[in-house]
Amino acid sequence: MQHELILILDFGSQYTQLIARRVREQGVYCEIHPFHLSVEKIVEMNPKGVILSGGPSSVTDEDAPRVDSDFYDNIDAPILGICYGMQMLAIDLGGKSEPAEAREYGHAKLKRLSGKTSLFKDLPEKLDVWMSHGDHVTELPEGFNKTATTGEVITAIENPERQIFAVQFHPEVSHTPKGKDILRNYLFDICGCHGDWTPKQFIEEEVEKIKSIVGETGKVVCGLSGGVDSTVAATLVHEAIGDRQICIFVNNGLLRHREFEDTLKLYKDKLHLNVVGVDASKEFYEELKNITDPEEKRKIIGRKFIEVFDAEAHKIDGDVEYLVQGTLYPDVIESVSLRGSSVTIKSHHNVGGLPEKMNFKLIEPLRELFKDEVRVIGKDLDIPDEILQRHPFPGPGLAVRILGDITPEKVELLQSVDKIFIEELHENDLYNETWQAFAVLLPIQSVGVMGDFRTYEKTIALRAITSTDGMTADWARLPHDFLAKVSSRITSEIRGVNRVVYDISSKPPSTIEWE
Repeated sequence: MQHELILILDFGSQYTQLIARRVREQGVYCEIHPFHLSVEKIVEMNPKGVILSGGPSSVTDEDAPRVDSDFYDNIDAPILGICYGMQMLAIDLGGKSEPAEAREYGHAKLKRLSGKTSLFKDLPEKLDVWMSHGDHVTELPEGFNKTATTGEVITAIENPERQIFAVQFHPEVSHTPKGKDILRNYLFDICGCHGDWTPKQFIEEEVEKIKSIVGETGKVVCGLSGGVDSTVAATLVHEAIGDRQICIFVNNGLLRHREFEDTLKLYKDKLHLNVVGVDASKEFYEELKNITDPEEKRKIIGRKFIEVFDAEAHKIDGDVEYLVQGTLYPDVIESVSLRGSSVTIKSHHNVGGLPEKMNFKLIEPLRELFKDEVRVIGKDLDIPDEILQRHPFPGPGLAVRILGDITPEKVELLQSVDKIFIEELHENDLYNETWQAFAVLLPIQSVGVMGDFRTYEKTIALRAITSTDGMTADWARLPHDFLAKVSSRITSEIRGVNRVVYDISSKPPSTIEWE
């Protein structure tokens, strides 16, 4: 793609992806690469600017990650160091960075110093910022100015002549309210970006790219899961080559209530995809019989999916050369090792990790996008909100929400419970307030009383969380009256359940799913 580029070199910060998202939000295309990317490659990429991320290391450690020694003399683009990036460039250019007596974590009040500074242009003298560091710069490199402090700590420095800027705080996090303005000053005033990264342009470019790859007669197969990523990927490819893309939507018997039937109808009637629906639920149930270990469940479901998908793909008339996958940019980023010069690729296939023997070439139209960007692209492709705003759903489906062995009866029970929970979230305008919400069937029974009878029946756990990316999450503070109504409906309408509990664990220390 011929777009202006901001390059982010990653030193292992938990916030690196946030930097990229904040840059993209301002209409500027950016890429994340490991810190050891060669200077030659960076020059070849011709970035408009280079951002050095934060990281968990101390810059004084013997094995601390560093850019190449000739980096600063050969990069002809403005550089912005953030946190660790600031400490590293200060030392590299002749200054000093040392462990702080009092480390800074959390909220801090920044004071901008008098004098001209492009990075803080049009911003107040005092700013709320977010800190997360144990080292700090104690001596400036030659030619650098101190532009902001928090107490006695040097918080921002710059060398306008060399176009090198650095901040100790994290402008990319929401806890730095003016962080977007600081990044905007860097992108547009310092780097001279114009903001040519738009959903419309992405769609047009990707459609042309797919056409050129597939040609005028080539055929493509796509594995649909019913989720956002695979649906947007398939719709984008359909824009390019129409019915020469054959989509395969497999029902493993572990989807939500009527998800297979309703989503298949939506694919055909609203998105006009050339889709084949395969109900293989009985085959999956047979393979999962008496299996209780969650990891074994996953392996069985993945292997069985490949078998079903492969068999269906071989029924297609003519040669199919390409496979469409909904790989996203976070998958690509996580596939690259930050340490050493080798690149380690992880398997991030939304269709379960299809083996090489299937001999397909990959088309991954979303591999440059974050999840929120995928939804924006989907909106431009007229994909209905019932898919775009759908909560994330695990690949193994309800198999990891039924603790213990899997039976058709347990699946039907959990589907009915989950349906009530989701219905009530929609009815009370709470669905879009939660990032994910679902029910879990626990492998325990408890004593209850229904009417004049003593019961000994199943227990359901409800889980609802808030999050931005799923990497961290907090339990959703749903209203007590709402939870009471959901619990009452479940125990009244679903035979075999007499107790409902609500999960109030955050991630970490818990995970989002129970298995």
